Amino acid sequence: MIAEDQVAQIRHLFHAERWKIGTIAAQLHLHPDTARAALDTDRFRSQPRPRVRVTDPYLDFLRPTLQQYPRLRATRLFQMIRPRGYAGSIIQLRRVVAELRPPQGEAFLRLRTFPGKECQADWAHFGK
Repeated sequence: MIAEDQVAQIRHLFHAERWKIGTIAAQLHLHPDTARAALDTDRFRSQPRPRVRVTDPYLDFLRPTLQQYPRLRATRLFQMIRPRGYAGSIIQLRRVVAELRPPQGEAFLRLRTFPGKECQADWAHFGK
């Protein structure tokens, strides 16, 4: 933890003098993360708002359709929402379908055994 006067000095150098964090840290013999924490600049950063996608108005149609028919391809869905006024591309629709499609189970069955119940060995032949 650093003293309050040093925090005030870091903030002055950063905001009034327009020094970079690395320069401040080198001048005051601090780690750059310490100087960054003294500035507390993370609280001023706002979260980016999610962008509106072309496919958002059609999510009410896509979700139930994919729930009912999970193997339906994006090209067929593209043909289905095109008459409804969809003006985007098939690529955008494929990205949304990949997010909305219900997850599939594992393609194989995992074999689980208790320790010491099974043994595996690899054999090799090296000639005579």
